[in-house]
Amino acid sequence: MPITKFEITPQICYSINVATKKSKESKKLALAVVSKMVTLSTAGLGLVAALSWNNVIKELVDRYVQPLVGGASGVFSLLIYAILVTIMAVVVTMQLTKLEEKLKK
Repeated sequence: MPITKFEITPQICYSINVATKKSKESKKLALAVVSKMVTLSTAGLGLVAALSWNNVIKELVDRYVQPLVGGASGVFSLLIYAILVTIMAVVVTMQLTKLEEKLKK
C-alpha cells in the first residue's frame, strides 16, 4: 500500500477551524441533550416510585382502615388515602426545596 503525502493547505486549515467551532456547538448540544435525558429519566423514575407508593398506601388503607370502619368505608378510605398522599407530597417537596436552597448558597 503506497504512502500518500499529506499537505496542509489553506482549505484544511479552514476546515479545522470550522470543525473546532462546530465542536464547541456540538458540545453545547450534547450537554443540552444529556441534561434533558437526566431530567426525563428522573421524572420517569419518580413516576415509577410514586406509583409504587400509591400501591403501598392503598394496601395499608385497605388492610387497616376498612376493617375498622366496616362496609361503608369506600369514601372514608379514599379520604384517608388522599390525605396520606398529600402529606407525603408536601414532605417530599419541602425536603427537595430545602436541598435546592442549600445547593444554591
